[in-house]
Amino acid sequence: MPAARNAKLFTKSALVTLSHAMERAALAAAEDGPMLVVALFQRLPYFTRERRVYERIAERAAVTVVGLVGDQAAQLPAGTHLVTLDGDEPYAREWTVLVLTPRFGAVLEAHDREEVDGAATTLEAGRLFDGWWSLRRDDALHKALALQAAFADRLPPDARAALADVLSYVRDLPAGAGESRADALAGLLVAHAERTGTELAALRRQLAPADRSPLTGPDELRRWAGDASGTLPVALLGVRVPAPHRLPEQTGRRTGALRNEGLLAVLSRVLRDTDRLTRLTEDDFLLMLPARSMDDAVRIAHQLQADLAASAATNAFLPDGAFQLVMTTRRRPFPVDRIVAALDWAEQEGVPIAQLDDDGR
Repeated sequence: MPAARNAKLFTKSALVTLSHAMERAALAAAEDGPMLVVALFQRLPYFTRERRVYERIAERAAVTVVGLVGDQAAQLPAGTHLVTLDGDEPYAREWTVLVLTPRFGAVLEAHDREEVDGAATTLEAGRLFDGWWSLRRDDALHKALALQAAFADRLPPDARAALADVLSYVRDLPAGAGESRADALAGLLVAHAERTGTELAALRRQLAPADRSPLTGPDELRRWAGDASGTLPVALLGVRVPAPHRLPEQTGRRTGALRNEGLLAVLSRVLRDTDRLTRLTEDDFLLMLPARSMDDAVRIAHQLQADLAASAATNAFLPDGAFQLVMTTRRRPFPVDRIVAALDWAEQEGVPIAQLDDDGR
């Protein structure tokens, strides 16, 4: 089976490269005869970035099918047929690109792990998937038959008939003689690209300044988080650290610097490579913890309270506690206004650790 032969762990950046290669192959293979192209994009923003390519593909293919979660994709290119996916079905977490002609086949299938690689420079690029790929036509045909069984009743009659015609035509023809060699060559190139990417990431970490601030600024945060809601869950931990009451008269630049230094040391202690920290206001911080559950985030909040209390015993510039807000979300951008409002409430009510539900997709 292809899944056993090529099954591996992919980052999103690797999948983007493979997907682009298969889309280019679709444009080149259009002269082979009737062509089927299927792409499962998960969310609309991912498709929007590739819209122009799929306009060109739809002009050449006998049938082009795009799968997206939700009802927000009304304006697809002419000739492109939408399959609407429910957010809870398995295909909603699948990234697939399929190209099938009488003489060529390519397929990429990957399943979202809802985890992230800490070495990646952005949240999106580091998303992790379990998947496989193949340039063997029979593998593409096998996947196409599975997608036909899953999606045929969601397609209009003309698209359903065109899909069936392509599959019927391809099934009666033998596979090309050289596809195993092309598959092996592509595998070698993909492996080389992945090694190069790993080496570059390691070099980037080595060259990073040792004294770099753990704080992420607004522009860097927007670039890191991306704009596609509904995929990777991120635990958000809002932390309001009031000035210590035992130092009511202390002011000045030196006091603020010592307080900030102590706070960043405490807050950074709980961060992994995948996590980020930003400052919302003078007293409010936001910890962003990808792929962490609500229970994990609550445990971290309690750990922060204990760390602040311990640090305050030896650092007069630190308070012995904080007000915290814990939530998990799939929204992009993050709901910062709700977090600050919830911290206002927690401070007013004297709640050390509050939790907030979020149903944003």
